[in-house]
Amino acid sequence: MRHGKKVNHLGRTSSHRKAMLSNMATSLILHKRIQTTTAKAKALKVYIEPLITKSKNDTTASRRVVFSYLQNKYAVTELFREISQKVMDRPGGYTRIIKLQNRLGDNAEMCMIELVDYNTLLLDAKKEEKKATRRSRRGGAKAETTTEETKTVKKEKTAQVEKAAEKVVEEVEEAVIEDAVVEEIVAEEIVAEEVISAEEPIVEEAVVEEPVAEDNTPEEKTEE
Repeated sequence: MRHGKKVNHLGRTSSHRKAMLSNMATSLILHKRIQTTTAKAKALKVYIEPLITKSKNDTTASRRVVFSYLQNKYAVTELFREISQKVMDRPGGYTRIIKLQNRLGDNAEMCMIELVDYNTLLLDAKKEEKKATRRSRRGGAKAETTTEETKTVKKEKTAQVEKAAEKVVEEVEEAVIEDAVVEEIVAEEIVAEEVISAEEPIVEEAVVEEPVAEDNTPEEKTEE
């Protein structure tokens, strides 16, 4: 039973567990996302989020407190210089856990833990959703004007698309008509050639007779 089990020991001693979480937090700060087991990721989430909150107050005391946990000066500078500026307006929930397939060896539950403000794909998708206009009761006139503008823009776009489609259809029809005319002309030429060849009489080659050589020798007169 798990009565009073507030901390997951992860099958390690206290010193080993603290060193492991310190190394994982350093890797997460430097690389912005890491893959690990779900149990370790949940423990790391509890370990690193107070440190990120502490980094919002950039003082010597807070830097020393964070360094006592991370024991890495590069991770501390990265945390106070870049990450703290991105999460300044966020009141918590700096990390996200995304579950992955189980590990092949021991079938352990795997996941990816990442910093929320560094996932560019999800941030871009949220920005596109915010751009969409919606009707509201408070700003009724503004909402109506925006919807009317969007309708006019859509109508213009649809008109342009229809014109382009009509031009394409006309070009295709002209091309088809030209092909049909060319085919008719070629067929008429072929028929004319066949008619001409049928009307022409078959001329047989005249056999040239060689002239017979006449004997120029005088006939002998017969004596009576």
